[in-house]
Amino acid sequence: MNKLYLSSLHIYPIKSLGGISLPESKIEDRGLAYDRRWMLVDSDGTFITQRKHHQLALLQVAIEGEQLIVSHKNDPDIKISFSLTEVSTTEIAVSVWDDISNGVEVNEHVSAWFSNFMNMEVKLVKMPMKAERKVDPKYAMQGEIVSFADGYPCLIIGQSSLDNLNQKLEETVNMDRFRPNLVFTGGDAHIEDSIKTFTINNVEFHGVKPCARCVLITIDQITGIKGIEPLKTLANYRKQNNKIMFGQNLIHKGEGIIKVGDELIIQDWK
Repeated sequence: MNKLYLSSLHIYPIKSLGGISLPESKIEDRGLAYDRRWMLVDSDGTFITQRKHHQLALLQVAIEGEQLIVSHKNDPDIKISFSLTEVSTTEIAVSVWDDISNGVEVNEHVSAWFSNFMNMEVKLVKMPMKAERKVDPKYAMQGEIVSFADGYPCLIIGQSSLDNLNQKLEETVNMDRFRPNLVFTGGDAHIEDSIKTFTINNVEFHGVKPCARCVLITIDQITGIKGIEPLKTLANYRKQNNKIMFGQNLIHKGEGIIKVGDELIIQDWK
């Protein structure tokens, strides 16, 4: 079998907004540094995503120095920035699916900016360092914790899996539809389904659960327009127990720096 190499790294600092591609990243206890550490919530503290609010796809995030910058993809004059460390004293209970966690509002000005964009009252909250949102115990190994991601610290997808899908589509889609953290080259399509344990630069990763996909992957990340693909095509060959799977959720052991070009050293197969 040919070797597997990390071909891209991605973080999504604010849940459900545009991602950032990086040449390298630190892997921390919750996942890649800065990944899903911020989140928009409604007046009840419930998380907000592109699944219902497609326009979030139009907001791009960047990190420059010690600032997090949010700008509109089609109008760069629409933007706001704030310090990576900025938080108010307002800590609130927030929910991601069935999990209750804590979030600290960045500040009222930032929340007002997002509320204006969304045409509804929202707050931008940051996950405090002391928060311990647990990975589902059915899949955790040592009480792992997670950020505001849907459920797991990292998601991995093989480039071959996307290439295989695009061969079946009339119009190809980009990897950004699937919001992975780790993308690798080499191996057959969906080889990530079969990998149980691997290391990247001595950080140990475990594939614990295929990623069930939803309508979010039908939203064009450039235009914010929702379609029917690629979910419709994936349903023809990637359905398991009435769920459409694409990619593998990971938990990990250890911390360190991982870089594009690093080899995935397979230790065990499922």
